[in-house]
Amino acid sequence: MIDDNGITLVAGATGNIGGRVLAELRRRGHRVRALTRSPERAVFPDGVEVAVGDLADPGSLRPALAGASAMFLLTYDAATGAPLRTGPELAGEIAAAGVRRVSTLWGGEPGPVERAIEAAGLAQTTLRAVEFMSNTLGWVESIRDEGVVREAFPALRSAMVHDADLAEVAVRTLTEDGHGGRDYVLTGPEVLTFADRIRQLGAVLGRDIRFVELTEKQARARMRGWGYSPAAVEHVIGWYADPPPEGYTVDPAVAQLLGRPARTFADWVAEHSGAFR
Repeated sequence: MIDDNGITLVAGATGNIGGRVLAELRRRGHRVRALTRSPERAVFPDGVEVAVGDLADPGSLRPALAGASAMFLLTYDAATGAPLRTGPELAGEIAAAGVRRVSTLWGGEPGPVERAIEAAGLAQTTLRAVEFMSNTLGWVESIRDEGVVREAFPALRSAMVHDADLAEVAVRTLTEDGHGGRDYVLTGPEVLTFADRIRQLGAVLGRDIRFVELTEKQARARMRGWGYSPAAVEHVIGWYADPPPEGYTVDPAVAQLLGRPARTFADWVAEHSGAFR
């Protein structure tokens, strides 16, 4: 059953994933409220309500949660990239507001937020996106200016998911019955290495792209230079150094939930090739 009533509160609404979830909800005609720490810097589609709040300060969410029936929730602090430690407080505020559905975007291992939401008895759907295809946008400057990709862990394999597929799945779990208590692993239809991604980008761009291997130390230093917190650096580097099997295994959940094949990396490249030129 589809629930067309109530407001869906979207955390991380200015980010790539949250923004896509918000836009897809609006496209389908649902009432949407965007959660942001900095409304003066945010631009949202027409018809989107804007609420100020911070997941790291759960008490600040009370006005944003008023009247909400569903919530798209992150498990990390958008300001630092570190896992949130406010799970029990978040769960308490969400439950007190009467929210019926929570879709939680998480990193593969249950943390304080997921455990607290479950303990509060909320109808939580966990969305395990192993890696976003949009992470490839981190290569834009080096490919455009130098024709180079610099990464550690060259043997890494990834069943990356298209961000739009993730957003569509999230919207279904937020607006339809039957997803509470489910844990969906969201992947693309293929397993890719860095070499695979570089080859596809190079073919579309019509240029050779070189791969330069970074040491783990260099990768850590680069992330710190980008402003990531120590906890976020450890989380990301740890995943790349030793990814779980889900990270390099194609899962049928996207195709089953959406009733069509998952989008490919080639689809993503066709949509974003202009950024690399």
